[in-house]
Amino acid sequence: MNIDYFKDTFKKLPEEKRKKILDTAIVEFAERGFDSANINSIAMNAGVSVGSMYKYFDNKEDLFLSVIHYCVVTLKTILYNVIQGEDAFDLRIEKIIKAIQTYSRENVHLTKLYNEMATESRSNLVWKIVSDMENTAAELYTSNIKEAQEAGLVRTDINANYFSFFLDNLFISLQFSYACEYYKERMKLFIGEDVFDNDELVVQQLMKFIKGAFFNH
Repeated sequence: MNIDYFKDTFKKLPEEKRKKILDTAIVEFAERGFDSANINSIAMNAGVSVGSMYKYFDNKEDLFLSVIHYCVVTLKTILYNVIQGEDAFDLRIEKIIKAIQTYSRENVHLTKLYNEMATESRSNLVWKIVSDMENTAAELYTSNIKEAQEAGLVRTDINANYFSFFLDNLFISLQFSYACEYYKERMKLFIGEDVFDNDELVVQQLMKFIKGAFFNH
């Protein structure tokens, strides 16, 4: 976590207490947005005093940026762990899809907050943090595509950078579809009311879509 966004007193707290404060803040910011979020509510739900909150953070903006950084580190770690390994390219992609299904459900508020980042009035500040994760994703996807091209597994007539971007957009849309109400309803509208009871079918169909775009026939 970036030390610029919180005070030394927060860093000295036990890890469990720090996580409690950040997790509570995630829920508040995800549900209410930055402007409507209330630091008093966060303090109460986290089991700390309002005075203590201001000993840990100078203001609500620093708390928000600390939360965003916490989210980014979490998402970045998950992505890196899934895509790295000895599996073939298609198996790595399949693992990412399954991880998105599981992670988005288990971390609904964190995913919602990620969805809200771009619309916040402080998006320029947020981008300085989020861009690190986006760069990581871009580099991982692009390098994996190029590696698969060199191995003769993926079409050589596609541009790895473009297809990395297209792939990431698919994943982001899927991620929001398992956590954010608008995207959930949109997914049900296109696929059917029972779509969230058929995870394996979603994986199979999305893999066919991706293979059709990436792989030699």
